[in-house]
Amino acid sequence: MRKVLTLALAVTAFAAIAGTATASHSWGTYHWARTSNPFTIKVIDSNTPTWDGHLDKAIVDWSTSSVLNVAEEPGVEDKRCRPVAGKVKSCNARYGQNGWLGLAQIWVSGGHISQGVAKMNDTYFSLPQYNDPTKRQHVMCQEIGHDWGLGHQDESGADLDTCMDYASALDNPAPNAHDYEQLVTIYNSHVDSSTTIATGLAGTGSAQPVRVERNDRIVNSIVTEHFRDGSQRITHVFWALETRGHGAEHALGHDD
Repeated sequence: MRKVLTLALAVTAFAAIAGTATASHSWGTYHWARTSNPFTIKVIDSNTPTWDGHLDKAIVDWSTSSVLNVAEEPGVEDKRCRPVAGKVKSCNARYGQNGWLGLAQIWVSGGHISQGVAKMNDTYFSLPQYNDPTKRQHVMCQEIGHDWGLGHQDESGADLDTCMDYASALDNPAPNAHDYEQLVTIYNSHVDSSTTIATGLAGTGSAQPVRVERNDRIVNSIVTEHFRDGSQRITHVFWALETRGHGAEHALGHDD
């Protein structure tokens, strides 16, 4: 999927003031369509054993939300991390020295998320500066959190004690109260007449975009791919510390 990430590295831009959380840190207006709350999202475990425990913890932590239940579904290892409609898939592999530690990708139509993936890059996590359980958990927690429709509480490098910040130490393995409050804000505002939470149809992801927008920031990059049918694919990239501020200079890709 190298062609995808070259085009599709993305995350929503959220203004932040150092040391303070933003009043709102939703990822745009993106959310899963559902007909009632609380609702359940399944996360397919396509990780290697090294990451299984980190996904288990992230699922338990995010299920603490009063509006969101997360259920784990066994899967097979999948470096390509092919999406499954109505579900989230978590994967890891050696994706190369392309500058990113992790990424989250969502497919959106009419503001509704229809499928999502989260990827962890073992090329970096095998290095001494990243091969640490807390750093792994921080990134796993954040990438999964983006797939619910959450953005960052802060992008300055300040430590707000949440995995949804960009603390330079990568030392926050779990969400905090403000993350759960934001999920309530997103999902308690309304319910939908239909749902995008499916039972496992084949995912979409092979179409070529007709327009691509990219926003490179110091700590992350956002790319929004627009498709002919009006849907979008949006990818949030978590830059490695040494490559922050140089996202536009990197050829970011993953295997197709």
